[in-house]
Amino acid sequence: MSTIPMAGLRLRYFTDPGEFLAAAGDYLGADPVVSTVVTTVAHRLLSQRAEGISQPDRNWWLVVSDDSGAVVGAGMRTAPYAPYPPFLLPMPDEAAVALVHALHEREEEVLAVNGALPAVELSAAELTRLGGGRVQVSQHTRLHELGELAWPPPVPGGLVVATEDDVELVTEWFAAFMGDADEQAGRPRGTSAHEMPDRAEMLRRLQAGRLWFWVDETGEPVHLTGANPPSFGVARMGPVYTPPAQRGRGWASNAVAEVSWRIQAEGARVCLFTDQANPTSNKIYAALGYRPVVDMANLVIVR
Repeated sequence: MSTIPMAGLRLRYFTDPGEFLAAAGDYLGADPVVSTVVTTVAHRLLSQRAEGISQPDRNWWLVVSDDSGAVVGAGMRTAPYAPYPPFLLPMPDEAAVALVHALHEREEEVLAVNGALPAVELSAAELTRLGGGRVQVSQHTRLHELGELAWPPPVPGGLVVATEDDVELVTEWFAAFMGDADEQAGRPRGTSAHEMPDRAEMLRRLQAGRLWFWVDETGEPVHLTGANPPSFGVARMGPVYTPPAQRGRGWASNAVAEVSWRIQAEGARVCLFTDQANPTSNKIYAALGYRPVVDMANLVIVR
């Protein structure tokens, strides 16, 4: 852990997700839906460390505290894909700016930043002030939580848990998910940088039983829905992918509804992200009973 003091605030950096969770757990658990990305990743990497899987040296976790020692913000830099954007949770404006200065002093290049508004906007603006360039929006996202589930009209088939034997198809659909999402949102395919689990990680997710197919009446997989294990009592859905030839038939609505119901039946809350530029997915989730919680953004620095 390293500490950077500043007027009224303190930034603490951790390389161990367990130490980070110990320092920030009460803060993260107080609003576990908003914190879902950070807590999900922290618990996932903590489990990997326990299995002896090494983490990149570039990874860090951030805790922002005020003069009294109370945690008032958090973030991380753990993205496994270039340009390795930090992910910021809500924090005081001055902390979002101070973070950039701290990274600048550490000569840590930052060409993108994701997470809560306005922290990411303030950080991105300071990045361009210090290093030049301009801020470009890669994606506006919206985090939703399910209230009371509204079941969609039923369709043929049903939900089945994907297994290790399905790793090739699941991997193919994971890879197609973000590219198709870009196109559906009116962006060039491949615009959005995203995580693509390697084979070992995909097998771990399949072994955990958190990926499901909707199969049609012939038993053919026509849709994939995933969900992270609950973290602080909240499970985050994703990916949600239907191949182009199977769209418009209600597979996604029924699969998401069924998985959401199962998660709530386990006693957890359930949330998911949507791309604000994709009216189809936003409409589907609203119809199921998902309600907006907070807006976030993925920003890049163009130089």
